[in-house]
Amino acid sequence: MGLFIPGRRVRNKRFDYEPRFYDPKKDEKLKQRMRIQARNRRRRSPMGLVYFLLLFGMAVYVYLKLG
Repeated sequence: MGLFIPGRRVRNKRFDYEPRFYDPKKDEKLKQRMRIQARNRRRRSPMGLVYFLLLFGMAVYVYLKLG
């Protein structure tokens, strides 16, 4: 069963791929766009907090009315 043979480790295969039509300028523009999108993603609108507070308030109201 070759699974438990000591000293024989499974290694990843090497992958060396050189694209045919690589444009460093295009790649840099893409990275810049991704950085801008990542910065924008951090800024959240306060609507999520409003919805959460609304749902939480409704849950508390129902809990108090039933209890």
